[in-house]
Amino acid sequence: MITLALETSTALGSVALVDEAGTLAESIEPEGLTHSRTLLPSANRLLSETGLTLQDLDLIAVTVGPGSFTGLRIGLSVAKGLAWAAGKPLVGVPSLDTLAQNLPPEPHQFCPMIDARKGEVYAALYRFNSNETIRRLTDFGTFKPDKLAELIQAETVFFGDGARTWGKVLSEGLGPRYIRANKDLDFPHAAVTARLGMSLFAEGTESDPALIRPIYIRPSEAELSWAARHKNSGK
Repeated sequence: MITLALETSTALGSVALVDEAGTLAESIEPEGLTHSRTLLPSANRLLSETGLTLQDLDLIAVTVGPGSFTGLRIGLSVAKGLAWAAGKPLVGVPSLDTLAQNLPPEPHQFCPMIDARKGEVYAALYRFNSNETIRRLTDFGTFKPDKLAELIQAETVFFGDGARTWGKVLSEGLGPRYIRANKDLDFPHAAVTARLGMSLFAEGTESDPALIRPIYIRPSEAELSWAARHKNSGK
């Protein structure tokens, strides 16, 4: 199953082509460039480099959040456009699940974190099963880092761009319960999104592009602005 995957939940976006045997090609986009400028050209370049076309694809996968509202909208818009143009199924993959796969097997619970801005992080707790597969222990949530530290009672491995931003706060709040993973693991990758997407598709996860929605958790800036205007207009 040849899968094209797009990952845009953080500042470091990526695109990948993957099949059952492994990664055919992957492009990591430089920080500082907007996903709207890089995503589609990168997808077209990877298809060209591998000698594939959209019609050769069996599946398109995209991270749907939580993460950057703008990044998620861009990624999902491009993925839906490609899926509709090629008549291919589309699967949405949670970004924290993608990020969680970066960590090699280890005994502690772990907490991938994505910087949510406004002094918050998106996070969830995970643990490895005995067969080295990953199990999510909690729902996705939005947390103030100091409040998250208050909730965690066991030694926990942290990584993600949220840990880059808020590691000091977490370390101070958790003391020896705070374990920092290698910083090379801090960004999700499209190749992982592809593999998770293939598994979800095989399990029967929704694949109609019209029905795939982002996971925002909290209201977007546009929603907050609309709510504020609506409230003021009602006075």
